[in-house]
Amino acid sequence: MREAVFLRQNQERWQQYERQPPAGPDELAARFVALTDDLAYAQTFYPTSPTTAYLNALTSKLHQRLYANKRESSGRFARFWAVELPLVVARHHRTLAVTALLFAVFTFLGALSAAYDDTFVRVIMGDTYVNQTIENIRKGDPMAVYKQQGETLMFLGITANNIYVALNIFVQGVTLGVGTLVQLFRTGLMLGSFQYFFYHYHVLRASVLTIWIHGTLEISAVIVAGAAGFVMARGLLFPGTYGRAEAFRHSARDGLKLAIGLVPIFVVAGFLEGFVTRHTEMPVAASLAIIGSSAAFIGWYFIVYPIRLVRRLEAKAVA
Repeated sequence: MREAVFLRQNQERWQQYERQPPAGPDELAARFVALTDDLAYAQTFYPTSPTTAYLNALTSKLHQRLYANKRESSGRFARFWAVELPLVVARHHRTLAVTALLFAVFTFLGALSAAYDDTFVRVIMGDTYVNQTIENIRKGDPMAVYKQQGETLMFLGITANNIYVALNIFVQGVTLGVGTLVQLFRTGLMLGSFQYFFYHYHVLRASVLTIWIHGTLEISAVIVAGAAGFVMARGLLFPGTYGRAEAFRHSARDGLKLAIGLVPIFVVAGFLEGFVTRHTEMPVAASLAIIGSSAAFIGWYFIVYPIRLVRRLEAKAVA
């Protein structure tokens, strides 16, 4: 829908909200819900428009009145995951796609480098890890490295480290995206060379069935963290109709929402790596079920569901 049509259909109602106080708490709540829907639609289709800024200010005023001297409703938390975050994802689908493509290229370069240089994996992974893994392969248990530490300590350590790495990738967006790009490049090189290493020793199948139990969620989240960094950088590079500082605030807010949304994914990935990946003897069907379920969730929540949500909001705005 064109912005002019959106304004014509809703401007009188918004002005009424400003002029006439609500008859009671129920009407105030109804107005707030309607405005948040309008704001979500405007943020999706006209993110840099004065209309969006106006709706944001009007919604904030109603929010203050609605929640004055009250604790935040638990519904606000659910709304973040069901509406706010998916709409942010939808707004930046193109950035996510470009980030995924870049990461795939970096991973390919890592594999290619490992194929043409026998020492490349050692440079990336370190001699200690490579020597230990070669010894494990010779013993017939190439994924034994995942069994060396206790489940709980491994889960906590890996989860904390992954969250830190993802936040660092996001924060590097303030370097105009250069730092984010470098972090993704390093991670992609590591992944590509890592997988080629197992291919070289004829244990690629075992590595895929083991590593991607947690890696499906983990790598997907790293890509989203990179996209969050690029979203923040875009506000500095391409402010549009906003001032640069205002554009940066908007882009940083969107990027932060994307980064925060990754925390539960990293927790689940850390749990899988700490408690499940170590069971290298599990049936192939079980490994494929976990990997497939993880991939299906990523595809649904970050691609399918945001598109459907935007279409539903658009249909509601037209009706």
